Amino acid sequence: MTRTLFVTTALPYANAAFHIGHMMEYIQADIWVRFQRMCGTKVYFVGADDAHGAPIMIAAEAAGITPREFVTEIADGRQQYLDGFNISFDNWHSTDSAENTELAQSIYLALKAAGLINVREVEQFFDPVKGMFLPDRYIKGTCPKCGAVDQYGDSCEVCSAVYAPTDLVEPYSALSGAKPELRTSEHFFFRLSDPRCVEFLQDWTQNGKLQPEVANKVREWFVRDENGEGGLSDWDISRDAPYFGIEIPDAPGKYFYVWLDAPIGYLASLVNLFGKLGQDAEAFLADPEVEQIHFIGKDIIYFHTLFWPAMLHFSGRKVPSNVYVHGFITVSEEKMSKSRGTGISPLRYLELGLNSDWLRYYIAAKLNSHVEDVDFTGEDFVTRVNSDLIGKYVNIASRVSGFLSKRFGGRLRADLGSDGAELLANLQSRVPVIAELYEAREFGKALREIMALADQVNFYIEAHKPWELAKAEDSETELHQACSTGIEAFRVLTVLLSPVLPKVAADVAAFLQVPEFLWADATTLLGEHTIGRYQHLMQRVDADQVDKLFEAAPAVTEVEPAAVKAIPGGEPVAEQISIDEFSAVDLRVARIVAAAAVPGSSKLLQLTVDVGEDQPRNIFSGIAAEYDPQELVGRLTVVVANLAPRTMRFGVSEAMVLAAAHHDAKAEPGIFLLEPDSGSTPGMRVR
Repeated sequence: MTRTLFVTTALPYANAAFHIGHMMEYIQADIWVRFQRMCGTKVYFVGADDAHGAPIMIAAEAAGITPREFVTEIADGRQQYLDGFNISFDNWHSTDSAENTELAQSIYLALKAAGLINVREVEQFFDPVKGMFLPDRYIKGTCPKCGAVDQYGDSCEVCSAVYAPTDLVEPYSALSGAKPELRTSEHFFFRLSDPRCVEFLQDWTQNGKLQPEVANKVREWFVRDENGEGGLSDWDISRDAPYFGIEIPDAPGKYFYVWLDAPIGYLASLVNLFGKLGQDAEAFLADPEVEQIHFIGKDIIYFHTLFWPAMLHFSGRKVPSNVYVHGFITVSEEKMSKSRGTGISPLRYLELGLNSDWLRYYIAAKLNSHVEDVDFTGEDFVTRVNSDLIGKYVNIASRVSGFLSKRFGGRLRADLGSDGAELLANLQSRVPVIAELYEAREFGKALREIMALADQVNFYIEAHKPWELAKAEDSETELHQACSTGIEAFRVLTVLLSPVLPKVAADVAAFLQVPEFLWADATTLLGEHTIGRYQHLMQRVDADQVDKLFEAAPAVTEVEPAAVKAIPGGEPVAEQISIDEFSAVDLRVARIVAAAAVPGSSKLLQLTVDVGEDQPRNIFSGIAAEYDPQELVGRLTVVVANLAPRTMRFGVSEAMVLAAAHHDAKAEPGIFLLEPDSGSTPGMRVR
């Protein structure tokens, strides 16, 4: 019976372009999907944008467009990434769709009918400055479990704890910096603590659906201490208007929390695809023979291993067959960060003309079935790709194909000789082992096996030296056998590499004049077959090209003083911006009406400034080393007036005073407060 799979990746939030972490997950899933398809498995591989939530609404408001227009603009930029890295999704959709609305509301009503939804009054944080209830992700504070600072209001990125925003220690609004107020609101809850849910999830999470380390982590979330604390908690699934999302049936002004409808987007994308194909999605999803597979990152385990299967099961739907969790991608062992120059843009990678198969191979070579981080290092990338793909793999074809074209019209010989036949038999004996590694997502091990086989092929070619056979008399048969063996072996290696290197595999199929590769092709030979003329398949990686990927400015090499080019202020001028981007920064003339040292800080002064408003603003500025507070009173300066307030341990800073300084903080001559010309008055805008 043909195996049938429904495969998804985590839905990217529709507030930004794809980053390298997205591409790592898509490449991992795509390799597995391509392998399955090569084996004859029917696969429906879908993705979608996670398009709802307060962050989208707030970002759209800032951009001056509707949330729907905002997410549409993001969606319009997706395909260039997916095509660029040969990600073979069958469908890409959005959670902001008719299909997702219908499914989300249907699943909710089924959960309600099962007695797993209740409504109760809750205290919720309200931002008095913004005048709105704060979404969990816009409340920050100290984690109540591990004490990590600056954690979001729904979960801790350090210890993975999930909690209510009201559990945070010293919470503050991430929008305004203000201390939020507790106000009462009616909320809807999914009763995850119900004994039925607990019993189901304890069984489902521990019966092989998850990797062992993930199952062990999930087991901790069921544990209650001697005081009865801990265990599964009910899940708040509602949000108050204003909110960009799906309305809760029969509950005016209430919307589903984005995490309820986001995973339902997997089903919605499939329904959308089946609508195009004219097939019955409901029957497909209910078929017990269909395997439902999710690839996700380790930061969203809680939602996918507890809420998601419980939602499906208790709404009468089939639960996932497996949830495969992976780690993060780091750059030179550092978390990605633009400011530190450790971020890698996938689009920049493509714009530089770097081969997409290089990145696919490099990431695959580091992936396994465990929840481990993957590190990208430029030097290692260059070395691994050039050594494996060029030095070991592609060169096999380039070393023997020319002799076949010139001496034998591109025709392969069926009789490979005893040692040629032995080599091919040995390669093909490893095909089942490599298949098992692909199935188990042990891609790094699979590629090591394949490169070990490539080494054997190169040893064979070195031993037979076709370049010398071509010059010797009475060596036509041996030359023909050696070169035919090389091409047959190259074809087997290409089949084994096809899930990882789809672009190269397609080029090799064209060169060999054969159809698209199937996995079974690795266990057969071409025999009497004519190939095409060899054309270059892949070039070596240029290290200078890879260096351009990194966003940090390159280190300045010390040269003779006469040759040093002056850099204004000790740092290069920033990249150009548009007039609209500049206009978004509201600079205002302000008068300093009071200034004082800050107890406990040697760097900060506390300034009270008049910006022409009804009330003065409070600002903390790091200019204490340069200015006597009393000398500042009465002076005019310039402030960034629309900067979000920042909560510091000394208080809230409500704007930023502008000052000039050398890039090197230790360099002379120090810090200079900006001062507008005489005649300026508080509140005037700097244009």
